[in-house]
Amino acid sequence: MNDIIRDLEPKEVWTQFADLNAVPRASKREEKVREFMVDFGNSLGLETLEDAIGNVIIKKPASAGMEDRKTVILQSHLDMVHQKNNDTDFDFDTQGIEMMVDGDWVKAKGTTLGADNGLGVAAIMAILKSKDIVHPPIEALFTIDEETGMTGAQNLDGSLLDGRILLNLDTEEDDEIGIGCAGGIDVTASRSYEMHDVDDNDNYGIKISVTGLNGGHSGMEIHKGLGNSNKILGRLLCSISKEYRIAEVKGGGLRNAIPREAWAMVIIDNSDVAEVSREIEKAAWEIKKDFEDVDPDLTIHIDAEVAAPAKALSKEDSRKFTQMIYALHNGVYKMSADIPDLVEASNNVARVELKDGKAEVQNLTRSSVESSKEEVANKLKEAFDTAGFETVFSGSYPGWQPNPNSEILKTLESLYKEMFNEQPNVAACHAGLECGILGERIPGLDMISFGPTILGAHSPDERASISSTQKFWKYLLEILKQTPKK
Repeated sequence: MNDIIRDLEPKEVWTQFADLNAVPRASKREEKVREFMVDFGNSLGLETLEDAIGNVIIKKPASAGMEDRKTVILQSHLDMVHQKNNDTDFDFDTQGIEMMVDGDWVKAKGTTLGADNGLGVAAIMAILKSKDIVHPPIEALFTIDEETGMTGAQNLDGSLLDGRILLNLDTEEDDEIGIGCAGGIDVTASRSYEMHDVDDNDNYGIKISVTGLNGGHSGMEIHKGLGNSNKILGRLLCSISKEYRIAEVKGGGLRNAIPREAWAMVIIDNSDVAEVSREIEKAAWEIKKDFEDVDPDLTIHIDAEVAAPAKALSKEDSRKFTQMIYALHNGVYKMSADIPDLVEASNNVARVELKDGKAEVQNLTRSSVESSKEEVANKLKEAFDTAGFETVFSGSYPGWQPNPNSEILKTLESLYKEMFNEQPNVAACHAGLECGILGERIPGLDMISFGPTILGAHSPDERASISSTQKFWKYLLEILKQTPKK
């Protein structure tokens, strides 16, 4: 199946992408792909380094006649988001991604594709391997763990790099030149509950499931108003007027992916089954109407023939837990006052779990302004405090402040207009690129981000445009030719 991908143009990029996608590369489990990349650099006879945290650096001298140009750092991250459809049988730890072509798109079979940021990695590999591409001195920087904490960028040994121009190949719209991004912080709350026995004679189990949502990137797509399965589940539970007890909840997965599925097991009195079912069905109808334009396949299922679990929370704790989930802010919090149409601050209620009395809720809060980031995080903490949760802030990383006077920006703008006869979209984005962190690790960097068009990142609907990849590759090669002199 993946041999078809190798025949796509530009072959040098898609071939490297197919090789890369044969290697498991989950965030925080990058051992195999790090070894793959070190072997790749060594096989080319290029200086290949690995810093203490696991980032890989491969250095290639300038091509003939380009020795007087500034050294360029080409940067992409090695890890990918691992998500799959429920009905897909796939082991990310042992299997390579199974790809297919659908018109102008490359997709994966029931899983994420890994084009984020695998196409950037593949393009850099193609440049390193080439013998005829014109380029300045190159320092290829392959970072780890971008998707779940940016720990590679945060712990980068900047002394290993000499370049002061950085091209980050992690933007997902081919007409966009990125000059700034949001920072982020993980907000994780947890607590333990006392579980109480359930009387089988007087109680009934109901399982409420939310499925069929699109999901997506919790930064780049947060403004679309997509359904969050955890928040929808909370809304459904809040629609129940009768007393109930929660036995178990599970929703969402990765912190940077809008959750697509969630379910809860609740216990109610036998006499309330019919009324509670009607209340949930009414709420489900209203919710599906609210999301029919952005999530038309949303499915809410009520299974009222489930045996009651042996233990559950108290009625009071159940109600407070539900109210807390309902109260948590999700989605856009504030739009930027300085940059039109840019989300300044947002939150993704990414994961909710309650099992055997142990509860945890994970959020990823993003903002391009530090004060807004702190404001959203502290408001979340207040909601958790009311329900007796302990809140931990972790993994904070800075945003990337735009520099409209950037020298390399002027080069890219001029070249884009010349090549494609249109004005590029020079913009900051709400995603968490590594540029803000790398700018701290390597002071004085002149940074730009761009890349091919990728849709549905962080979900099994992820797909990469073939024609856009051709455009991106052509643009990247011209940029390397036009690198400023020292």
